[in-house]
Amino acid sequence: MGKGFFEVPVAINEPIMDYAPGSPEREEVLKAYDDLYNSKVNVPLYINGKDVETGNTNTMSPPHEHAHILGEYHLAEKSHVEEAISTALEGRKKWAKMPWEHRAAVFLKAAELIQGPYRAKINAATMLAQSKTIFQAEIDSACELIDFLRFNVQYMSEIYMNQPESSAAAWNRVEYRPLEGFIYAITPFNFTAIAGNLPASAALMGNVVVWKPSDSQVYSAKVVMDVFREAGVPDGVINMVMGDPEMITDTVLDSPDFAGIHFTGSTHVFKDIWAKIGKNIHRYKTYPRIVGETGGKDFILAHPSAKAKQVATAISRGAFEFQGQKCSAASRCYIPQSIWEDVKNHVIEDVDSFKMGSPADMSNFITAVIHEGSFDKLARYIDQAKEDDNVEIIVGGGHDKSKGYFIEPTVLLTTDPSYTTMHTELFGPVVTVYVYEDDQWEETLELVDTTSEYALTGAVLGQDREALAQATDALQNAAGNFYINDKPTGAVVGQQPFGGARASGTNDKAGSSLNLLRWVSPRLIKETFVTPTDYRYPFLG
Repeated sequence: MGKGFFEVPVAINEPIMDYAPGSPEREEVLKAYDDLYNSKVNVPLYINGKDVETGNTNTMSPPHEHAHILGEYHLAEKSHVEEAISTALEGRKKWAKMPWEHRAAVFLKAAELIQGPYRAKINAATMLAQSKTIFQAEIDSACELIDFLRFNVQYMSEIYMNQPESSAAAWNRVEYRPLEGFIYAITPFNFTAIAGNLPASAALMGNVVVWKPSDSQVYSAKVVMDVFREAGVPDGVINMVMGDPEMITDTVLDSPDFAGIHFTGSTHVFKDIWAKIGKNIHRYKTYPRIVGETGGKDFILAHPSAKAKQVATAISRGAFEFQGQKCSAASRCYIPQSIWEDVKNHVIEDVDSFKMGSPADMSNFITAVIHEGSFDKLARYIDQAKEDDNVEIIVGGGHDKSKGYFIEPTVLLTTDPSYTTMHTELFGPVVTVYVYEDDQWEETLELVDTTSEYALTGAVLGQDREALAQATDALQNAAGNFYINDKPTGAVVGQQPFGGARASGTNDKAGSSLNLLRWVSPRLIKETFVTPTDYRYPFLG
């Protein structure tokens, strides 16, 4: 077998296609959308390289047209989850020993498959399954997932090259072993890229995975799994199961071979899982790695020196792209009195110009929220705001689920900085504004830092450099991703590693080597060339 110190292809961020009218990529994705819309898909479990149909199924529909059936997916029983675990452990015997360059090649191939033949399909599937506009689908399911796959390979090689010092007498080396056992990946509905990255990043480092995608994202998750299969991920390395989340999780956490969880989802669910792991800790062969990115109540803070139009654009994009269904979406804003009228007028102008409807109409900026449960929650908070004396609706406030789960982009203005929507995560196109007096800058910094339990993303806008520096220092614990003169969304792999602390997660920074280090267990090997034969040291005389 050939040997060498292999250099991987230098990772570069995938260029974003613009899908302008008349462009070939626009026509291609619209055709893929129509083809998928007019066909029915059957999504089985995927265990040990085999499609497993249980006969117990749920249907899938686009959020923007919930009466239309896209297909069905099969639900696992406990025995299927146990089979996924056992076959993963069996697959680990070969995968963990696979030369790293061959693991790298599998996922580099997956990136190129998405970049080329799968691009239109995975974008169209994301438009249908998650009701994303083509731009939101492109930056997610195409570009970000490609970036994760490419950059992870580069980061893996950099990790392997990180070695200790040696001497003439002894050679010290570190090998980065996969964890002993299997990894459990739980992925959310809102990003196809996250759905692909959470199992893939762990698998790249030599681990095997049981993956549970969100029920609301199974449709595009199947495309991700199809890519992995075509790329050559061996049987048993990534196993996909759907079904009752509590049953699946309890079955996984009961296994003594459970070695770690890679999670993106709600704070409450993650805390419950953490508690169950703690309760079972004496059961496990190793201490499980617990990696999670959870909720957010992300802020925009404007200084009096900020430019009103820039602040308004940060709100319009940061709060309303993908209907605010991003962990990083802006949902609370602090605007100084001196610029508020201008900011308000610009935001109202923006929102009034938004078109809302199906992503198949590419003139729409707003589509539907993910499901009826989300719709009902958001409608309830909006309707309550209409009744409360300390808040008013500046723009929006409508909702209609007769055809799809449509919530109008809504801006609330409150006189109470502790009003419920200033600290409760809504996960939808609702943003609440609190207007502060210009001379209350320092007090407002304290408000921003203490109002929410979360600490995922945040943004400060202003032209006063001293104020920006002051905010950066005062809010150092309020956001794991902190933006200056920008919206708090849009982290790019390789440029802005993503994650937050407090109730927002373990801040293990997806899209960086920090995350991949969580999926290895280093072993130090010291080799002494001339072994001592006498216990006596020179000091003994």
